[in-house]
Amino acid sequence: MPEKILPIIPRVATVALALLLSTGSAFAQSMVSVKSQMLNMREGPGTRHPVIWQLSRGYPLQVVSRQADWLKVKDFEGDSGWVSRSLTAATPHHVVKASKANLRSGPGTKYRVKGSMAYGETLRTLQKQRQWVKVRHESLGEGWVSRQLLWGW
Repeated sequence: MPEKILPIIPRVATVALALLLSTGSAFAQSMVSVKSQMLNMREGPGTRHPVIWQLSRGYPLQVVSRQADWLKVKDFEGDSGWVSRSLTAATPHHVVKASKANLRSGPGTKYRVKGSMAYGETLRTLQKQRQWVKVRHESLGEGWVSRQLLWGW
């Protein structure tokens, strides 16, 4: 009987390790956005750690890891820190990563420009279509932006 149990243990450990690695990998690829009006990004997981950035509603973040109720996140510029999970949401947003991005009436350069947005502006993601993302801008309304000019969902 022990001969049959011993070979199972390495297989169980291998499966558990594979699940752990795949979960960590999938988790690392997940995104969240700021749910509250303002969110403090901290140096460590807890309110005792200093605030390094303040982020506004909708700002998208990539989840790197998790510790209890805290998420280690990275933004579009590569800055990382910790945020309270309860102040984040799974609502898709993008941020403008180019110095200027045009908001267009349709998904392509042949559509009219409704306005332009600056580096760092946050946009609510509504739809994705190939190389274009339909977004909602706070003052310009809904429109389409080239995906290569954005970072986020």
